[in-house]
Amino acid sequence: MAKQKRSEFVKWMGPILDALRGLGGSGTPKEVTEKIIVEQKISEKVLSEKISSGMSRFQNQVYWGRQYLVWENLLESTKKGIWKLSEQGYTTQLTEDDSHKIFLKWVGFYAARRKQKETTNNKQTDLVVIEEIDIDETTSAKAGYKQELLETLRNMKPQNFEKFSLLLLRENDFEELKLTGGSKDDGIDGFGVLRVNPVVSFRVLFQCKRYAEGHKVERSQIADFRNAMLGRAEKGIFITTGFFTKDAQFEATRDGATAIELVDADKLVAMIEKAELGLRPITTYEVDRNFFKQYFD
Repeated sequence: MAKQKRSEFVKWMGPILDALRGLGGSGTPKEVTEKIIVEQKISEKVLSEKISSGMSRFQNQVYWGRQYLVWENLLESTKKGIWKLSEQGYTTQLTEDDSHKIFLKWVGFYAARRKQKETTNNKQTDLVVIEEIDIDETTSAKAGYKQELLETLRNMKPQNFEKFSLLLLRENDFEELKLTGGSKDDGIDGFGVLRVNPVVSFRVLFQCKRYAEGHKVERSQIADFRNAMLGRAEKGIFITTGFFTKDAQFEATRDGATAIELVDADKLVAMIEKAELGLRPITTYEVDRNFFKQYFD
């Protein structure tokens, strides 16, 4: 039996996972492809090849590899298209043979589904299961999810909270993000670039503090963070699951000093809500009694 020819893109599935691990678990498509180019030493000849649409052949293959990893639940999709490792993806190492098996699995799955459609001659539709939810339960869920979210963040290991913060910043248009890591980080947990427009950008340093409920960041911590930033960035971001004292807020906005943006528990929740990270939206309704008045006259 002749050996089955492999699709070229399967060879990038393992490197995609490796690149994301190196980026702290998440990355923009550009960051992932650029890291693969460096780590795999991709030649200019390969990078210059185009497909009929004009897109880079290499980039197109990486994107196809990513799609199969999503189907395999090794990657997750976020609202703004950031590529993110799933829990399984963090610990999965793929050889090219492993990737080829994943490819065959999903090709077979969709081939079987097409055959089933042709047999029944009916369009397949997904069943939507609607659960009855008591209005009091819904209201309670709305009131309590913020506290549950903060408790979840506060129970993370510090290094995992840093990884989550990295993803959150990516969802808010920061680029070239990287965690410094280690105990000798001089008070800096990571750095990145905030691009205002095609010609204006700022280098940003950030610090993440996963604190228990009621804990407040003191002025001295902001001052230490600023000292660590000197000569290294135009802006700083201090992220915490706690809050900031009045003196800390004053220190962050002190005239003549490098600007530091403060992200406390409330602002952190708002950013997570906007990005819909780890949150499932719930839609509910209330009766508009004014509307129904016309039917009681």
